[in-house]
Amino acid sequence: MYKNRLTLVFSFLTLFFTTIIFAQGGRITGRIYDQINNEPLPFATVQIVELSKGAVADLDGKYKLENIPQGTYTIRASFTGYDPITIPEVLVTPARPVTLDFPMREKAALTEVVVEASPFKSRDESPLSLNTLNATELERYPGANRDVSRVIQALPGVAQIPSFRNDIIIRGGSPGENKFYLDDIEVPNINHFATQGSSGGPVGLLNINFIREVEFYSGAFPANRANGLSSVLSFRQKRGNSESLITNFALGSSDFALTFDGPISSKANFIFSYRISYLQFLFQALKLPFLPTYQDSQFKVDYDINKKNRLTFIGLGALDQFTYNQSVNDGVDDPETLRRNNYILGNIPANDQWNYTMGAKWTHFSKNSYQTLVASRNMLKNTAIKYRNNLELPENLILNFSSFEAENKFRFEHDYQKNGWKINAGLGYEYARFSNKTFQQLVIGGIPTALDFNSQIGFGKFSMFGQVSRRFLNERLATSLGLRTDFSNYSKSLMNPLEQLSPMLSLSYELTDKIAISASTGRYHQLPAYTILGFRNNSNQLVNRDNIKYIRVDQFVIGADYKTDWKARFSVEGFYKNYSRYPFSINDSISIANLGSDFGVIGNEPIASISKGRAMGIEFLYQQRLFKGFYGIAAYTFVVSEFQDKNGSYVPSSWDNRNIVSLSLGKSFKKNWDVGLRWRFSGGSPYTPIDIATSSQIASWNIYGRGLPNWNALNSMRLGYFHQMDIRVDKKFYFPKWNMNFYLDIQNLYNFQVQTAPILLVVTDANNVPLVDPNNPNAYQTELLSNVSGTVLPTVGIIIEFTTKKKSKIPSSEQ
Repeated sequence: MYKNRLTLVFSFLTLFFTTIIFAQGGRITGRIYDQINNEPLPFATVQIVELSKGAVADLDGKYKLENIPQGTYTIRASFTGYDPITIPEVLVTPARPVTLDFPMREKAALTEVVVEASPFKSRDESPLSLNTLNATELERYPGANRDVSRVIQALPGVAQIPSFRNDIIIRGGSPGENKFYLDDIEVPNINHFATQGSSGGPVGLLNINFIREVEFYSGAFPANRANGLSSVLSFRQKRGNSESLITNFALGSSDFALTFDGPISSKANFIFSYRISYLQFLFQALKLPFLPTYQDSQFKVDYDINKKNRLTFIGLGALDQFTYNQSVNDGVDDPETLRRNNYILGNIPANDQWNYTMGAKWTHFSKNSYQTLVASRNMLKNTAIKYRNNLELPENLILNFSSFEAENKFRFEHDYQKNGWKINAGLGYEYARFSNKTFQQLVIGGIPTALDFNSQIGFGKFSMFGQVSRRFLNERLATSLGLRTDFSNYSKSLMNPLEQLSPMLSLSYELTDKIAISASTGRYHQLPAYTILGFRNNSNQLVNRDNIKYIRVDQFVIGADYKTDWKARFSVEGFYKNYSRYPFSINDSISIANLGSDFGVIGNEPIASISKGRAMGIEFLYQQRLFKGFYGIAAYTFVVSEFQDKNGSYVPSSWDNRNIVSLSLGKSFKKNWDVGLRWRFSGGSPYTPIDIATSSQIASWNIYGRGLPNWNALNSMRLGYFHQMDIRVDKKFYFPKWNMNFYLDIQNLYNFQVQTAPILLVVTDANNVPLVDPNNPNAYQTELLSNVSGTVLPTVGIIIEFTTKKKSKIPSSEQ
């Protein structure tokens, strides 16, 4: 009945709006310039590939294309002596003027080699392990519900996790090994309800309306971004519209968003958004025991001071609250569901969190170079509190955690290009402050104890980096050599820059204009989480200060890439990662590399930098840009991920999924219909069985209220495989001054149920009082509860966008 009604609504809307729409052309404007010195390239040409329509730039490098039929196009810019640029899948509508700028790179020398502008980006510094997604791909991806973090899971090397979290797990590495940049400004996390000491969360923080392109590095990191271990994600944001004030209203299953962008003056433009969730209503409808709510805001301002100086300001902030659904058991008769709900209510702490990032980037253009200065500040405040049985009495307090992280960052970069040489060099400084006030009930060695400390630390972090790139052999051989070091005055052992020296080398050879083989190797370092650095014992000692080193990974990648004539690419890559100096838990005798994909705090305990690990595998990718109405991504990864246990033996890590598949296919139909399908598969994740004997002890259960892992059997069990199908249907309507998009997004279409790790519960009487084991007066009676996850999750959304037009001052330059 629900499907029939939904079909009727879509059919009625289609019939109604189709009768009133009339054709009106869209417009594209922008500027073509030298990316190094910002000088305009007069008489450069811009073409719409699918149409016999083009334009020539004026003396200021500006161009304009008008009266373009509504549609999605490939835009190509070219100029003699420069590498051509292609921007794929540009949506043109009557209501929104499109602004496209083309920063072009000068060729080293005029050669006989004719280089076609490819819709796929590559860099000499990172000739492989780099994938890009544009705004159109992000918007329409099935199962993602306009969440950037979920779209990333379509790419090779990214594990598929059977949960509602957005943890990004790359090539067998943990979720805490990723770095994020927003217009070259570092952002600590891109998700709501972030796991402190790691990353990830259930909902993405970035507004998709801001994103122009995502560059995803799963290896071969450039030296100026090489402070991650598994991936670097660089988000390029749109500039505010230079002609019109545009308002975007989006209503989905979990939140409402309002976005504005437009001109401030002839030299400045802006984008601003505010989003508020009603996710708690969805969770109530799904009968989940917890109710998350969130708000976020984001802005960007671009100010072109003059031809040689440009300023960009960004801001990003979030407020998250995590409370209990006290009515979750109302009307529930199933005993197993009641026990599962009570278990979750008894274990998850109430959590409040807020964070923000503010930053500014100044770019100065010189004759053969440009200089970039970045200044930013970010802060995270995180609190968690838990009472036994959720009774807020002093004697019931189990956990009271409150901390903040604050970073002030400065980075200077100099980019120089001449005679085919590309040089990037720079340095960075950060001042970090961290505060941690913790009260926590624990059982150590079978003895109940309380951890109670108040820690405050402040220290500096320093970096220096440089990279030189050059093409040889008629520009077919690309070479790049980089060097970086990071060091800190947190302790004497971290202050030696030679200890964190990170060399990197990339090579790529173009066998033809479509086929290239590439290889890369590099050493990368990352400072452990602040929760580790700021941990103190009850004697107020920084117990980890002398035991901590930068985490190190050595990476080796080799691969080949083939770009077709039908806007597609095939690639295959083999990789090997060798970890050392990873944080190792003294209490539990496991590597912290196995943790991070759950709520809570990671690393707030005694740690030593002694763990080793390795990950290896092979990836295959087929990526199809929009071609004759079709688009899609097919990715397969085979990965083996292992870390040493307490005996020094290599055992599977928590991210050892082995086989990972992501298949997505979409089709654009006439009358502005889009349909997309996604199927994903993942081999079963390893997990550690429960230590029932220890967990059932009365002293232990009264504090933890859950099964404790048997770390002597670390990751000796494995879950069943996981697979899921998602579908998305879009119907768009275009009017002279406004657009509208209805979409239906259904996750887990065929309702696959995945078996996750079982839950340990104590047996209770009719009054919910635990029963003591008659054979052991110091323990409760326990039982294992099957834990199945998976449900069909439909989303119906609407996006409305309208504009207030201003007449363009750019003279027409159409051919």
